[in-house]
Amino acid sequence: MNPYPDWLSPGDNAWQMVAATLVGLMSLPGIAVLYAGLVQKKWAVNTMLMAFTGFSLVLVVWVLWGFKMGFGDPLKLGPGILQSAVGKPRSIVGTDNQHQAVIPLLDGAMPSFKFSESTLAYFQFVFAAITPLLFLGSVIGRINFKVWLIFVPLWSTFAYCVNAFLVWGGGFWAQAHTGVSSLFSTGVLDYSGGYVIHLAAGTTGFVAAWVIGPRLARDRERAVPNNLPMAAVGAGVLWLGWNGFNGGDPYFSGANASLAVLNTNVATAVALLTWVIWDIFASRERKPTFLGAVNGMIVGLVGITPAAGYVNTFGAMIIGVVASSLVWMSWNWLGRTRLFSKVDDTLGVVHTHGVAGLVGGLLVGVLADPNVVIYLGNGKDVSDVTASGWLWGHHPAQILVQLCAALTIIVWDALITIAILKFLGLFMKLRVSDEVQEEGDIAVHQEEAYPEESLIGGRVVTESAKA
Repeated sequence: MNPYPDWLSPGDNAWQMVAATLVGLMSLPGIAVLYAGLVQKKWAVNTMLMAFTGFSLVLVVWVLWGFKMGFGDPLKLGPGILQSAVGKPRSIVGTDNQHQAVIPLLDGAMPSFKFSESTLAYFQFVFAAITPLLFLGSVIGRINFKVWLIFVPLWSTFAYCVNAFLVWGGGFWAQAHTGVSSLFSTGVLDYSGGYVIHLAAGTTGFVAAWVIGPRLARDRERAVPNNLPMAAVGAGVLWLGWNGFNGGDPYFSGANASLAVLNTNVATAVALLTWVIWDIFASRERKPTFLGAVNGMIVGLVGITPAAGYVNTFGAMIIGVVASSLVWMSWNWLGRTRLFSKVDDTLGVVHTHGVAGLVGGLLVGVLADPNVVIYLGNGKDVSDVTASGWLWGHHPAQILVQLCAALTIIVWDALITIAILKFLGLFMKLRVSDEVQEEGDIAVHQEEAYPEESLIGGRVVTESAKA
């Protein structure tokens, strides 16, 4: 007896689940230990708990209504873009999601998925889950934990699900609009979330940091990582987990998945080395730093994400160099201007994710190789469909499409972030008190990452007593 339905490919299904698990590991433990190692010691527990709770909250939202809002039938709210802005909220907690996965508005534009809707739902969930965990890095060290527990579900519903539908689920930016203008005869190209995830996280993190306000002045001045080896573990999990991030987005384990994985790693390596070189020759100290290398790594991963399956490997190297250089300048030069220095983006998410995602997305319009075969259906290659970059002699219209879609994400996410936080601020404090900021984890959770007391032989012994 064949245990598989006729439409299911065991290989594709297995790879999709493995890819989803790799992306999940990027959040837990990846982001949790990376951020916990980068923050001050007194906020390590708070950071890890917000990562774990954020991941859990998004999953509950996703199965109850979020998945169908991002990848379901369109909820027609009005004319124009409102016709295709978001999907109808619907639960997937029953058994209906055991049938073959489809994205309604893209049906016919790409091959049928050879796995179940459950697989698609979980794969898309891990992308939805990592997004608020990324912008957590902007507000660490002062956001009220209770605000976090409410903000994440609301933001995932009204920001992330809209972004996903607009760009991936068959919404406005996923479609061609020949009736609007010849310049919009293609859809936006965001291979794996440079816009939906990273530009959104950078925008939301920066705006949230502005609304909530800065940390204590002395905490900003003495923002020293508490455990770089632990941060290295998180960074390594993030890098290798990205193989699932970009390798899973063709939705089958074919040649394009392999190319996306190779491009991801090459761009990341080049970006890391580029950042280190900038540190050596252009930083104030003229010295390479591990933190700089991690920033370069993240920029490479983010920059290649919207382009991984659209560019050749030389294009991936260009993205690594350009994205890392521009974000280095953004971090070290633009970050010192009045606007950016006034907003306390704790871990610089607006630079490493926002700017990097924007740069990578725009470079798709320049570097997309018409000889790279992707999944858009019927054996067509990129030149037959949409992804032809300016470098290859095509009209630069795709760059304009990429820019307009990016502006949509920036404006919408900024407005939603402000609206949610201002609403929550009506009945609860958005930030913890100065006294709590002084104490950190002990005041909020009654726990410490590195307690000065330990239990030996049933007795509490202080470090000084042991010495």
